Amino acid sequence: MQSAFAADLADIRLPDGFKIEVFADFNTKNGAQLSGLRMMALDAKGNLYVSTVGSNRVVMLPDRNHDGVADEAITVAQNLNAPQGLAFVGGSLLIANQDGVVRVAHEREGWSKPQAFITNLPTGGHTLKNIKLGPDGFLYINVGSSCNVCVENEPMRATMLRYTLEGKPAGALTTLGRHQQSAIFARGLRNSQGFAWHPLTGAMYATNNGADNRSGILGGAVNDELPPEHLNKIEAGKHYGWPHCWGGSKEIGTQFEDPNFKGAAGFCDTTQAPAVSFKAHTTPIGIAFLDKTNWPSAYKTDAIVALHGSWNRKQPAGYQLVRVKFKANEPLAVEDFATGWLSNQQAWGRPVDVLVGADGALYVSDDKANAIYRISYKFK
Repeated sequence: MQSAFAADLADIRLPDGFKIEVFADFNTKNGAQLSGLRMMALDAKGNLYVSTVGSNRVVMLPDRNHDGVADEAITVAQNLNAPQGLAFVGGSLLIANQDGVVRVAHEREGWSKPQAFITNLPTGGHTLKNIKLGPDGFLYINVGSSCNVCVENEPMRATMLRYTLEGKPAGALTTLGRHQQSAIFARGLRNSQGFAWHPLTGAMYATNNGADNRSGILGGAVNDELPPEHLNKIEAGKHYGWPHCWGGSKEIGTQFEDPNFKGAAGFCDTTQAPAVSFKAHTTPIGIAFLDKTNWPSAYKTDAIVALHGSWNRKQPAGYQLVRVKFKANEPLAVEDFATGWLSNQQAWGRPVDVLVGADGALYVSDDKANAIYRISYKFK
């Protein structure tokens, strides 16, 4: 159902000079397909595509007259299996379903039927997966945990995977002999759905959602402020703490141990602390660097992260966009950028993904209001 607020953005607060408008929603031609909007991607011509987990489709949203409003919703693929991530590679579109990746191509008669590309990924639990093409020419896919806090039996759980452009595993460790090459690139990531690469350093940054119902005291009451959510710098072969460790800082170099789910002695000292942290249970998902926006130069060294919002906090939090400020190409601080989807303890919208469009504006998907917004800047 379309939110009554989907086109009413008067309550969204932005820094001076910025404007937010609806790019696409149920009022768009064929807009009934736009249900549960998740991850976005651009083709070589600058057309915007979005996965719709509510209708199990991928949809193209062309803006042929460049007026900042989608002309129509065109189905690219349908009857998918909880699709989320999208990546264009060599003229084909890769779509991350919950159980694997399929490929479609644009042919003379239209889009081809989905063909299997990567198979047998773990399903259930944190179902939705993202896929992106890295600047190193490899494909990256997240696989979330099967649980809130547990020791996984399936090694591919709570990981970031890496594959070649041919869909072959290409993890951090090279496997020799009879053993099959692993796809595991990094571990200890409970649910890292959003990731992007720094435009200058090439460093990979991924958002990560922490565990629920935790306490900082053995046997203590649930603390809504634990654990913090993370933005991690993802490096080959590293472990990022889940399920035993959280928080900490890159200055300290270590993370804190969950007193109610301890690992081996000293384990947390071997894990990677987050680059920066977000408020607990705000659910960071999409991340986009701003170097290709037509925004003021002060923003172009930074990134925007979408906070999808909490589900079990006593005081709801998130439901906004935050700016991650960088200094000397390293993340330094987090500040509010766009707020107002949460009003009087009720959320009418939930930002999922952020993407810089071919026009230099920022596009934001919302799977509650079933809308895509366009945020632009007007110089005085």
